[in-house]
Amino acid sequence: DINDFKLACDETFWGYTDSNIVINEKQKKMTAYHEAGHATLSWLLEHANPLVKVTIVPRGKALGAAWYLPEERQITTREQLLDEMCATLGGRAAEELFLGKISTGASNDLERVTKQAYAMVVYFGMSEKLPNLNYHDSTGQEWGFTKPYSEETAKLIDSEVQAIINNEYLRAKQILLDNAPKHHQLASVLLEREVIYTE
Repeated sequence: DINDFKLACDETFWGYTDSNIVINEKQKKMTAYHEAGHATLSWLLEHANPLVKVTIVPRGKALGAAWYLPEERQITTREQLLDEMCATLGGRAAEELFLGKISTGASNDLERVTKQAYAMVVYFGMSEKLPNLNYHDSTGQEWGFTKPYSEETAKLIDSEVQAIINNEYLRAKQILLDNAPKHHQLASVLLEREVIYTE
C-alpha cells in the first residue's frame, strides 16, 4: 500500500511521531509559515528541487519538514545552486517577514546553505572576487600543514560566502513579499491539514 510506503519513508528519514510532544498554537503557526516559505520558493524558483510534500507533523527533532525530489544530475550549475539556497532560506525569510520574529527552527537550513556557499567559493570557483579557483586537494595530500591561501584570501572567502548568502536571503524575502497572499493561503491550508502533497 502506497500510504504504508510513505509512512515508512517518513519514519526512516525523520523519525517517529511522538504523541508526548505538545505543540502550542504559536509554535504550530511558526512552523506552518516556515515550511510554507520553503514550499512557496521551491514551487516558484525555476531551478529549485521539486517539492514532494510539506508537513507540520512533528517527527524526531523536527516540528515540520518540506520534502523534495532532487533531480539526478552529474553536474550542477551556479543558477541551480543559488535557487536551492534561496529555497532553503525560505523558512527563515518567511518567519521574519510574516511573523516578525525568527526561531531556531532554521538551524539545519543555515548549516546547509553555509556549507553550500563555502563549496561554491572554495571548490567550484563560483564567486565574483575569487573566480575559477579551487582550494581542494583531490590528491589527498591536503596541502601539508598550511592552508593554500593567505589570511587576506581567507577573509575574502568569508566575505564572499556572506555575500552569496545575503543575496539569496534578500531574494527569498522579495519573492515571498511578491507572492504574500499565496504564501498565507498555503500556510493556512497547512495549519488545517498538517500534510500537503504536491498534487
